[in-house]
Amino acid sequence: MEGSAAMPESRPTSGPQAHMRGATPWIMLALATTGFGVNFWAWALLSPLAPRLQEQLGLTPFQQSLMVAVPVVVGSLGRIPVGALTDRFGGRVMFPVVSVITILPVLFIGLAGHSSLVALLVGGFFLGVGGTAFAVGVPMVNNWFPPERRGLAIGIFGVGMGGTAISALTTVQLVDAGGTQTPFVVMAIVLALFTVVSAVFLRDVPGRVVPSEPFGQRMGATLRLRVTWQAAALYAVAFGGYVAFSVYLPAYLESAYGRTQVDAATKMAGFVLLAVAMRPVGGALSDKFGAVRVLNIVMIVVAIGAAVQAFTPDLNPLGTIAFLSMAGALGAGSGAVFALVALLAPANKVGAVTGIVGAAGGLGGFVPPLLMGALYGEFGSYAIGLALLAGVALAALVFNQTSVRRATAASTATAR
Repeated sequence: MEGSAAMPESRPTSGPQAHMRGATPWIMLALATTGFGVNFWAWALLSPLAPRLQEQLGLTPFQQSLMVAVPVVVGSLGRIPVGALTDRFGGRVMFPVVSVITILPVLFIGLAGHSSLVALLVGGFFLGVGGTAFAVGVPMVNNWFPPERRGLAIGIFGVGMGGTAISALTTVQLVDAGGTQTPFVVMAIVLALFTVVSAVFLRDVPGRVVPSEPFGQRMGATLRLRVTWQAAALYAVAFGGYVAFSVYLPAYLESAYGRTQVDAATKMAGFVLLAVAMRPVGGALSDKFGAVRVLNIVMIVVAIGAAVQAFTPDLNPLGTIAFLSMAGALGAGSGAVFALVALLAPANKVGAVTGIVGAAGGLGGFVPPLLMGALYGEFGSYAIGLALLAGVALAALVFNQTSVRRATAASTATAR
């Protein structure tokens, strides 16, 4: 039964061995969060430049959406094998590996790959590797903290998704100051620095349980867990909504409200920062009140915000309130989902579960930009897309209050 499988295997998360050579839970959390943020910064480099590249290359709205969506889908699907590999090899190995691989597409796009749509799609495909860093950090952080603090710890780790805000705030300005290659060269240097720091200082928790089963067998067992699909569905809405807005909001604000590139990117950064700040809040509230209650509130707020924004109200103040409400709710919801994973997933399968759930979240962010671009190209309006988001949030509310609530109650009863 899933309830019994959710009981984590005993392992040391503190004590003398865990503090050897400065390896404490909070230091490891800080390093993992930094790595997540740096790789997400790289992952999001194309989004702020999308309007400019559309103009330079004569792209259609759908081609523009495809350009920013390709790294999202690759980074999402890539989390499945990377999460399983992290269960096997640990974050100490996987964080430097993911970071150094991401340097290559960053330099390719910056130095040559921004001159055509095909080159951007190829570079964006490999840029997606940066998005897999999420599946490295969650199981690593989960191992370093006891169950009653994992919601908060994984929520703090989730602050690393603010790397997309750094990209939004700096990419266009760096291009204006030094040319298209500048933000990509800067990013490559930052990734190289983190690769060295993580290789030297990062540690896995002493006594970490290493799965002995073959990859296929482990993935099959992971896919049979109810929590895998329950959390994946909820994360597709919560984190998927965040990703969709973070990559498409600049284009939306320019098309629907006539905002400049810099102004649109700045407003997107505000959306991202609020979502980032609310992620640990969602995790902490889930530790205290339960993830199901937090997710119920999240889905209600998203449904209302999307319904309001479907009418394209003035940004000051109603549109701003709608977007910021959705940002806070989506951030809190992302933290709550992984509090749910920490509660229900077996300890030695957290990486594999995280990979699948993280993939669902990224894919949840892949579809909306394409859909919004296609709908806007066809009807000249975003109303239908936002109305669909409201409907999806309501469906997620019903699912969370029924199936997920029952699974959580059963797991809690078994633990007692």
